[in-house]
Amino acid sequence: MQAEELAKTIDHTLLRADATSADVEQLCVEAARYHFAAVCLFPHWVPLAADLLRGRDVKTCTVISFPFGADTPRIKALAADDAVQRGADEIDVVINVQAFLSGEFGLVRDELTGVVRAARVRGDNLGRGHVIVKVIIETCYLDDKMKRLACHICEQAGVDFVKTSTGLGPQGATVKDVELLRDCLDAHIGVKASGGIRTAADVERMVSAGAVRVGTSAGAAIMKECLA
Repeated sequence: MQAEELAKTIDHTLLRADATSADVEQLCVEAARYHFAAVCLFPHWVPLAADLLRGRDVKTCTVISFPFGADTPRIKALAADDAVQRGADEIDVVINVQAFLSGEFGLVRDELTGVVRAARVRGDNLGRGHVIVKVIIETCYLDDKMKRLACHICEQAGVDFVKTSTGLGPQGATVKDVELLRDCLDAHIGVKASGGIRTAADVERMVSAGAVRVGTSAGAAIMKECLA
């Protein structure tokens, strides 16, 4: 894979509790330099990142109900609306893992539908175009049957991507999981791999398995490796 192609698969991620505005500025400088697909950061930093990346070919992505997905559906929808209003182009939302594991599948579907609707309506009202919604299903807590069911629910909700992991669970993305998600999703829904991706070889394995986006905090190091 060419370095330019690899860069456009990367969501350059900063989700550290101790991140500062200086860290966000550095993240955006790196993202613009390497032409990453997006930066991914906490909602607090969305206005700063959106301002720094204005006119660049890098999107501003933020997380909703991160990392446990335990907020109520109304709060998730409000958070998505607020994030888009503050400048987010893309939303990565965590499903209610606890509800999903408890069999509350209708609740999970309805909460995701609400997030998609809130993000898209706000984007349309602002003339911002299509707001991408990615759903983190946290594969490390699910067996294969539950992963397939999560994909089906995501399809019903109208999402753009299914994402493997928050990166904070006991295991991140695996080739097997990426292949499974790609196999059971409609072609128009992308797969994002995240968690434990540190090298260019890691990225290429995930892309070969079917991912079209990769979340990593090591984006700059990966590009230096590619361009060395």
